[in-house]
Amino acid sequence: MKVIGLIGGMSWNSTLEYYRIINESVAQRLGGLHSARLVLYNLDFDEIQRAQHEGRWDDTAGILVDAGNAVKRAGADFLVICTNTMHKVADDVEETVGLPLLHIVDVIGDAVRERELHRIGLLGTRFLMEGHFYQERLRDRFAIEVLAPGEDDIHTIHQIIYSELCEGKIKASSRRVCADIISKLINNGAEGIVLGCTELPLLVRPSEIHAPVFDTTRLHAEAAVNLALAEG
Repeated sequence: MKVIGLIGGMSWNSTLEYYRIINESVAQRLGGLHSARLVLYNLDFDEIQRAQHEGRWDDTAGILVDAGNAVKRAGADFLVICTNTMHKVADDVEETVGLPLLHIVDVIGDAVRERELHRIGLLGTRFLMEGHFYQERLRDRFAIEVLAPGEDDIHTIHQIIYSELCEGKIKASSRRVCADIISKLINNGAEGIVLGCTELPLLVRPSEIHAPVFDTTRLHAEAAVNLALAEG
């Protein structure tokens, strides 16, 4: 079994889910008392989010590179960044650290293509929904079109993520707001919904959404297990 190098703490609430899903999946796959071989470097999210909001993405990349080097020294065989937004600097981290990185957008692209969908709605942080790296990778590598919410809804979701979910606050009112925004995306032609923030699965209930929902936390964590258990 390969050693998974988890870079977490953005926020710790979703990192906890990664840890749980990875270990549960290994136990289910291997049986008995098996658990995952992994190294977790948990970051101080306050430092990350300040750099994000101030546009200091080179600084965020440096922080993740330091974390990646730490888990590499600890024996990690590949990297998993426990967040969607910070994959904005994933290529730089992979190249500088020198370990393979399991890119979350590639995992999602495979999952969407497996369902034979071609147009998805994307929810996440403002940096993700207003940026291009996520959308361009899905378009260029998987021929998937991405629909983002309107400006006001982008602001609303961003506030819910940083002011509530990253602090472990789950509000029924925010769940209804997200459901309404998702409905707009579906009405605008989205064939499925990507929860492009690893905190959003804590809030959004797929059973209440009238379209396929892609839980990036679970999909990414399970892909990490597949890679860890793969031969060769």
